[in-house]
Amino acid sequence: MQDRSQLVAHARDTIARGSKSFAAASMLFDRTTRERVWLLYGWCRAADDLADAQELGGALGDQSDAAARLATIRDKTALALAGKPSGDANFDGLGVMARECGLTAEMCDDVIAGFAMDADDWRPRSEADMLQYCYHVAGAVGVMMAKVMGVPDGDDDTLDRACDLGIAFQLANIVRDLWEDDAAGRCYLPVEWLVEADIAPGQHMKPMYRPELVAMVHDACAMARAYEASARIGAARLPLRSRWAILSATGIYGSIARKVEAAGQHGWDHRAFTGKFEKLGHVLGAGVACLRPVPPTCEEESKGRPLTRRDFAARARMVAQTAGAA
Repeated sequence: MQDRSQLVAHARDTIARGSKSFAAASMLFDRTTRERVWLLYGWCRAADDLADAQELGGALGDQSDAAARLATIRDKTALALAGKPSGDANFDGLGVMARECGLTAEMCDDVIAGFAMDADDWRPRSEADMLQYCYHVAGAVGVMMAKVMGVPDGDDDTLDRACDLGIAFQLANIVRDLWEDDAAGRCYLPVEWLVEADIAPGQHMKPMYRPELVAMVHDACAMARAYEASARIGAARLPLRSRWAILSATGIYGSIARKVEAAGQHGWDHRAFTGKFEKLGHVLGAGVACLRPVPPTCEEESKGRPLTRRDFAARARMVAQTAGAA
């Protein structure tokens, strides 16, 4: 197994190539936290790439052996958490970071459950289903990030709000990537939303349905804003540099959803992104926000969250029990 410095160097290269937004925000952390964030990102990126047979979040590959790839993720993660070499630096980095921060197998399992949903060609039927998926693929990562930044297990409210930031990020992903997901045969908008709009499965990207699609995007973005507001409350409890990094990432990623929403029917003419100077603006704005109290509007807006981390955990337990009974 490579030593820690080699694993950190590998993770730094992975985040630099895989996410310019997160790479930029990560530089605001203190050195130790920054390295741990890189290691966590490396595992998430490697697992996601394995799950989708892709490279650094690129085009989806052949999905025919999804179950085997999911088993590989589980096996390598278990080896890493046990302190054994997995044969993959990104997974070995997870093991190092988990031992330093107190991450558990259960936390990793929550994230892997999201990959399993995609492997099963899962589709959300209800709004709650969509948010449950957001929890597994991003909210659960937010909880792990909070642990990396030193939030203790007993601080449930802050962990809840860290989860909320992941939910907000994933909702932004969903609205931005509607076109790419449709091309890959996927859709993360609730079936009930499509039925209510009288849109047949697989037809939501047709030009004739753009007004209805824009309305759905508005609803998803409204939820994202509520989760983002909640996350800002939790971020205020973090150490200064961690708070600055998280608020920067919140601004950078939140702007993606806002751009898609503002573009209306043209939201998918090209892929929404934030440029270098926009990122700098969000970083500077976050620095100023760190020195001010959380706006009272955040508390009011955060009440619009339909579900919280504890709701997601309860639903996940119910699904696991049902599967076990079957």
